[in-house]
Amino acid sequence: MTLQERLSEDLKAAMKARDEAALSALRLLKSAITNREIELGRAADEGDILKLVEKALKQRRESAEVYRQAGRDELCAREEAESRVLERYLPAQLSAEELDALVSEAISEVNATSMRQMGLAMKAALAKVGARADGKAVSALVKQKLS
Repeated sequence: MTLQERLSEDLKAAMKARDEAALSALRLLKSAITNREIELGRAADEGDILKLVEKALKQRRESAEVYRQAGRDELCAREEAESRVLERYLPAQLSAEELDALVSEAISEVNATSMRQMGLAMKAALAKVGARADGKAVSALVKQKLS
């Protein structure tokens, strides 16, 4: 079953279960996929859909943090619930040890030795880890290793 088929099936199940958080998150994701397909002029592939899931998840996490700081706990809880729904569509995340090993490997492949080469190191590291790690975590680890 493709990711898009899985999204459609999960959307139907959320409708039947009257799960508002899942309905909201999946509807917005399906809309983003449709808009992306119109932009591309072709059907979105698995990679395109994963990027959209990552983007939507990042937006939910940032919104939850803003709501938390503003004292809007009910809105924060809703954003976090939608985040949990979206997380199910991402590949399994790397452990700290696996992430460290891949980042170290990427840095050594491009021979990065200083913070001046941060961009080069980040590009190589993100190519290695893909969607299996958060960009902020990768960035922090690259900075740590280069400084």
